[in-house]
Amino acid sequence: MDTSQTRKCARLIYITAGNMENASEIARELVSKRLAACVNMFPVSSIYRWNEKIEEDNEIAMFVKTDSSRFEEIIKLVKSLHTYEMPAIEFWGIEGEQEYLDWIYVNSSTEKA
Repeated sequence: MDTSQTRKCARLIYITAGNMENASEIARELVSKRLAACVNMFPVSSIYRWNEKIEEDNEIAMFVKTDSSRFEEIIKLVKSLHTYEMPAIEFWGIEGEQEYLDWIYVNSSTEKA
């Protein structure tokens, strides 16, 4: 891979969904539109306050691996497909093995490898 891509910033975006169907739909769209290189999904139990009540639900958490420049596009797509009124969409910069970070960039970029 071209090492000039190493200057790009990879992000990990954390999103929760109410069920696997919605999570899978979001993940497929993110990857097919090259907004994400990969999406990992796994079940989580959540306890949270919503409308002044304590709620407890089983959800699907998603780790979306992407280039930092795609964040706004990802938010727009997730909100258009998500079943929640206010989906959790958080992001963190990530560090890791450089070849893998390059792969994230190449596969979540509009630029061709």
